[in-house]
Amino acid sequence: MSDNSALAPARPGFKLRPSLDWLLVFIPISIALRFMGERYQTALFITACLAIIPLAGWMGRATEHLAEKVGEGVGGLLNATFGNAAELIIALMALKAGLLGVVKASITGSIIGNILLVLGLSFFCGGLKFSEQKFNRTAARTSATTLTLAAIALIIPTVFHLIADDVPAAQGGWDAAKEQQLSLAIAIVLIVTYAATLWFSLKTHKQLFIGNVNEGVAEASDEGHEHWSMKKSVVILFIATAFVALVSEMLVGAVEGARAQLGLTEVFVGVIVVAIIGNAAEHSSAILMAMKNKMDLSIGIAVGSSLQIALFVAPVLLFASYFIGPQRMNLEFSIPEIVAVIVAIGIVGQISGDGESNWLEGVQLLSVYIVLGILFYFLPEAHHAMEAARAGSAGTVPAGAGH
Repeated sequence: MSDNSALAPARPGFKLRPSLDWLLVFIPISIALRFMGERYQTALFITACLAIIPLAGWMGRATEHLAEKVGEGVGGLLNATFGNAAELIIALMALKAGLLGVVKASITGSIIGNILLVLGLSFFCGGLKFSEQKFNRTAARTSATTLTLAAIALIIPTVFHLIADDVPAAQGGWDAAKEQQLSLAIAIVLIVTYAATLWFSLKTHKQLFIGNVNEGVAEASDEGHEHWSMKKSVVILFIATAFVALVSEMLVGAVEGARAQLGLTEVFVGVIVVAIIGNAAEHSSAILMAMKNKMDLSIGIAVGSSLQIALFVAPVLLFASYFIGPQRMNLEFSIPEIVAVIVAIGIVGQISGDGESNWLEGVQLLSVYIVLGILFYFLPEAHHAMEAARAGSAGTVPAGAGH
């Protein structure tokens, strides 16, 4: 009662504040466009993208409030698991529709987007307010090292294919079944590594990370954010997840028509558009924390999200492809995607080594992201289609298999 009365004086005058929740209006617009025919595929794609942004934010908020109720360890696990739920749902819908190129591109796009775009904007915006910002170098290096190991695992299937491609299968060369088995084995290793990373950050070395979580909770309390009950958190999480699934299905259904009308390639849509939309809520949170000089929390959001994509989302999508969709997914990516991931992780590891950041480092990260974006924009569709077809040939599900 006292809390409500304390907030009462702030409510007499209605104040219109900018909010991502304004974008919720695009949910009914997207549903309407869905039934207006193929002429509106581009409009549907755009409105669905905009509608997912606030829904992902509500999922994140519900997960955070739920984490507060269930305790530190389980709460950390919830945040880690649901941190990229929106991207996972979008990718699952694309997988169901057989858009393997979009699925794979969204994986690499989310990895480079979080550690170049999100971290770059965080460094830049925070650096404009503070001449120099410091963060936990040990935690940052640990995350960067784990991300490097994940990148190596994602690169191996492509290297295997390139090396064995010219060797006949009878002599131990490239074989579709072998490549699928290789990807499956690597996916299992990634999941185990993800579990070890969670155990490290939530149990054995939580002192390196727990301060960041406490800062975030304290920050929310200081701003007067209400505390949700467990029932409210679960209900909102369920509703938001359901709407994300609904809108994602409409978005994926409009991808082919929209990219044809806009002249965009499949890889550009996956690497840039879908990746940015799926991570939009996290983008704003990381930047906001950086502008409040909470760099440990900001880096944790950006780099941690990339880790979840590489170690958790990618293997889960591969496992899911055995049960949904017309093709089984493997972990072979195109050469440009691999180069982009290597470059992104390399520069982030170099920048995070000194435990300090400034606005110029933010500009450097953003410059790399823009250059890679230009690469994927001009990358011929034929090149990526050839890569995707070659990779997809290893994952075609025989009739009646995988279900």
